[in-house]
Amino acid sequence: MRLARRQGALGAVWNGSQGLDPAPLGLKWKSLAVVDDWDRRMRIGAVLLIFLIPLVPVSATAQNAPTLLQQYSDWEAYRHEAGGARTCYVLSKPKTLAPTNRNHGDVFFFVTARPSENVSNEVSVLVGYPFAPDSRVTVDVDGRTFDLFTKDDGAWVEVPAEEQQLVAAMRAGRSMTVRGQSARGTNTTYTFSLSGVTAGTNRIQQECSS
Repeated sequence: MRLARRQGALGAVWNGSQGLDPAPLGLKWKSLAVVDDWDRRMRIGAVLLIFLIPLVPVSATAQNAPTLLQQYSDWEAYRHEAGGARTCYVLSKPKTLAPTNRNHGDVFFFVTARPSENVSNEVSVLVGYPFAPDSRVTVDVDGRTFDLFTKDDGAWVEVPAEEQQLVAAMRAGRSMTVRGQSARGTNTTYTFSLSGVTAGTNRIQQECSS
């Protein structure tokens, strides 16, 4: 149940067929079937958000799209409101991906806030392939490591207190390395810049203050 809660409460449901259509999932506890569907659409939505929205007429996307609050160096801050609930998040893409001879798909690191569920600084990693079953992802911030559990193509922090420690380390850090293992047994490594994460997380806390 905790697995479903942590994944199902991450943020928004994305409808790629009609542009971006984020909407709160509503319940904090979700079946794994709903969680899996959310993971898939969240990844697709993030891709659309980064690459496609600038190419779509404003009239086609303005009603459903989240609002880009600001670009903070290597991090982008967004806000979305639906059904009376507000969701805010920052995201970043890795600067380097290894091994370089593999197709990693789209890789993102998110920090999300949802005041209606008393959620702040919720960390998630989404990649373009399934992680190895029951594998762990490690996040290294300037030599300090944190452990994340995986499900399909996502990874999350199990203990909320450690999640807050990770975000604090990111805000004080300079670089971050994320390591995992794919379902095919490939060890993967991603490096992220932390330039802008402090300003970005400050902004989403301001925008999503309860």
